[in-house]
Amino acid sequence: MPVLFRVFILRQLATVALALGRTGFAIDCWQKIRRLEPQNADVLATLAYLRAGCGDLKAACRLLDKAVALAPARAAHRFNRGYLFQQQELHQAALQDFEQALVLDPALDRAWYGKALSLIRLNRLNDAIEPLRRNTELQPMSPYGWYQLAHVHHRLGDAGSVARVIRRIAQFEPAVARKLIQETGVDP
Repeated sequence: MPVLFRVFILRQLATVALALGRTGFAIDCWQKIRRLEPQNADVLATLAYLRAGCGDLKAACRLLDKAVALAPARAAHRFNRGYLFQQQELHQAALQDFEQALVLDPALDRAWYGKALSLIRLNRLNDAIEPLRRNTELQPMSPYGWYQLAHVHHRLGDAGSVARVIRRIAQFEPAVARKLIQETGVDP
């Protein structure tokens, strides 16, 4: 049986297995695909995703290390590894990956957001403002970046900026704006 056909069948089996909640079987299928396509960074990234979903973040990071080595220009692989570092509270390592992802793809809004979250966790609030600003420019209708931006300004004691963010978010997510008013005590 040709390799491409085997890979196709294994991918289909993995998809069905995931739909049925059989993650272990899906991982087995992807491991077989990995043996058939050992230089395919996307296969490694898929395995990393599945391992992370099972709670094995360290194994997922090791797989993404290999994916990054095979495809160093893929911003998504660096972002995903940064996200996993962030989940393990390894914020300096996460920042390195987010920054590298942004060099490769400056429009990767989730990398701007991830970078800001790690900066916030490191208590580098002033440094988090620019990544949050970039995230909100790239995703102006998503409340997440705006919400974090309001809280950073609040922690910095800048009520005027908090009020501006609340007014902006109230235009498309009034419930989030009300929550921010409650949490910050700033009512624009």
